[in-house]
Amino acid sequence: MSPAKRKRLGADTGSGNRSMKTTHRIFFEDSRKMHQVPAHSVDLVVTSPPYPMVAVWDEMFSGQNPVIKELLFKNAGWPAFENMHCELDPVWSETFRILKPGGIACINIGDATRTLGGNFALYPNHARVLKQMTLIGFTPLPLILWRKQTNAPNKFMGSGMLPPGAYVTLEHEYILIFRKGEKRRFKSRKEINNRRESSYFWEERNQWFSDIWTDLKGAPQKLADNRVRGISAAYPFELPYRLINMFSVKGDVVADPFLGTGTTMAAAMAGCRNSIGYEIDRHIKEMIHAQLRQIVSFSNSAITKRIKAHAGFVKKTVPSEKLRYINSHYGFPVVSKQETTILLNPLASVSQSEENCFVVSYLDHLQID
Repeated sequence: MSPAKRKRLGADTGSGNRSMKTTHRIFFEDSRKMHQVPAHSVDLVVTSPPYPMVAVWDEMFSGQNPVIKELLFKNAGWPAFENMHCELDPVWSETFRILKPGGIACINIGDATRTLGGNFALYPNHARVLKQMTLIGFTPLPLILWRKQTNAPNKFMGSGMLPPGAYVTLEHEYILIFRKGEKRRFKSRKEINNRRESSYFWEERNQWFSDIWTDLKGAPQKLADNRVRGISAAYPFELPYRLINMFSVKGDVVADPFLGTGTTMAAAMAGCRNSIGYEIDRHIKEMIHAQLRQIVSFSNSAITKRIKAHAGFVKKTVPSEKLRYINSHYGFPVVSKQETTILLNPLASVSQSEENCFVVSYLDHLQID
């Protein structure tokens, strides 16, 4: 079937997203009580907390609860593990409070391995968070294993080739996914059209909704402040960007209780979502601000990459007879009817409206070379 005869759908949907703006606000406060955020006001939470029993976070946890420092000094690993998670639990309760019914929470967390008092053990952070979130009232959904493989020659732990004293190397982290209440519904015509414009491509669906991600690498940190460098564990931009596109629609509110270097907020800007971030460490304020002020060209490059990747996919992979639909905004073929109104709004500008508040303006078209 020729392109001219393929079915052209969605040309008159008109979701009202033209020339839209999003707002992004940072609170340099403890996220165990997010009192600035009203209940049932957030659509999606994407975050990565400090990992209990990973030594780089000992000082932070001990500062919040001096008992933890004493337990670590006594090599009492399991009580220390539990007390660290007790410091995170209020954040998960606040996450439940601020999410709307049908809202989603995505938590990136890794397990820890540690030797205390000569005893090597695995501390299953993901299992402890999973249990707590379920007790709060969340519904657990299928999770994602983020495989961060390393080929370092010294990556193996224990006694090398001598059984049974060697240990399996951890090369993955978890992305736990939860829903608050029942599945979200889109009822009005405006909501339905906006959801359609927020769709992702068929081949992205196949990659993103796999339970194992192998194509994302950890984000290297280039921080001038050595103390900040020591505690920064930012995930790559692509990780929150995927999750935001997977579990929210344009105009939604995305929150990150552990904002860190601001990667989730940058991804929300790129995805045409509003965002809220909490960060207790004011030392990285200028780094967050600098990253957000440079988001326009970075985001538009990411959007261009997605569009070009799709064009290349359909050209090389999909037989022409299976391309029955045309995207109404870009004029290129797509595999399914649900892709016909996808619109990836490019960023026009970002401005700082208040000290820790940014506003992003968008266009409704993007020129692709």
